[in-house]
Amino acid sequence: MTDAPTVRPRPTRLPRKARKAQLLEVALRVFVEQGYHAASMDEIAERAGVSKPVLYQHFPGKLDLYLALIQSACDTVIDGVRQALASTQDNRRRVHATMELWFDYVARHDAPIRLVFESDLTSDPEVRDALDRVTTESASAIAEVIGEDTGLDAHAAHLLAVALVSMGQVSARHWLDSDSVVSKEDAARLLATLAWRGIGGFPKDDPTTT
Repeated sequence: MTDAPTVRPRPTRLPRKARKAQLLEVALRVFVEQGYHAASMDEIAERAGVSKPVLYQHFPGKLDLYLALIQSACDTVIDGVRQALASTQDNRRRVHATMELWFDYVARHDAPIRLVFESDLTSDPEVRDALDRVTTESASAIAEVIGEDTGLDAHAAHLLAVALVSMGQVSARHWLDSDSVVSKEDAARLLATLAWRGIGGFPKDDPTTT
């Protein structure tokens, strides 16, 4: 009597939404480790435990997959800014919450920071447009609060908002890249203090637009 042939279990079938989320999670790790150009769809499929046809059912090409990751990472930052602004009616605390967001984001262990701020595909217009959303939409949310509180016109409020966003982004990235001895909490507090001493100088309902 011969032994019955070994039957390999089939890969678990996930609902489409769950499968897509899993593929994005795996792809994030591969792109962060290797960069866009070195990463391959073959490796992403292999790590995810699916066939290439399954991967291509969800994402027609590597750029489509990369853009989906970029969009998701940017949405996380923009939503975080809006939540920070909505977390309190105290403007000083709003400034601190927003600065804290940038430092929390760059310190995340899954490293989406490298996709949003250090992409090796910024020459692609679609990628560049997606990355620019972080600044433009974050600034738009902040500008709305500045305009309501100071009476500054939309252009002036937006300029101040872009300055605040840039301060948070650049400082948080420098803090991370330089392995600063300043703790994340102290760094966010320092930037919030600096930002507040500037923006706090604009009184509510200030008619000045210059």
